[in-house]
Amino acid sequence: MSRTTARVGPATTRSARRAEQRARSDYTGGVYGSMLAASVVVGAGSLGSFPRVELVLLLLLTGVVFWIAHVHAHLFGARLAQHAPDRRGVLLVCRAEWPVVKAAVPPAAAVAVSPLLGLDVRGALWLALSVAVAGQVGWSVAAARRAGASRRLLAVTASVNLVLGLLIISFKIFLKH
Repeated sequence: MSRTTARVGPATTRSARRAEQRARSDYTGGVYGSMLAASVVVGAGSLGSFPRVELVLLLLLTGVVFWIAHVHAHLFGARLAQHAPDRRGVLLVCRAEWPVVKAAVPPAAAVAVSPLLGLDVRGALWLALSVAVAGQVGWSVAAARRAGASRRLLAVTASVNLVLGLLIISFKIFLKH
């Protein structure tokens, strides 16, 4: 083996590993989960006696329910037609869809710490909504960066997701409940 080949081999291997890692790193669940969390905050109308606790639970449980729905859809939608899922396949799908739940955690945490910031329940709702939209933008930029997107495409994806987040915020403004 020549010196040139020896140098190209490891670089090519690293390149292939990075490409494989990018392909496995799907942030769709994070973007989707952040939009879902923002929608939950918008839809949270009258909360009961413990509004912060109820909103935290609503955010986290909605994330878990949608995670289960995504796992179910992947396992029994496309995959079942090809082959029966085994334990390893189930775990891989569960792990791949986990960002849907992870995306609900920051808005829920924002609600939980809102009393420490001196916010009333309404302020906690707006903080959670802001955190969810920031997460949506952050996940989309992380996905684009991981995919090797140009700076221009990073800016475009951030802008598109910010506009979508602002659209969700406008729903909150117009849905006064």
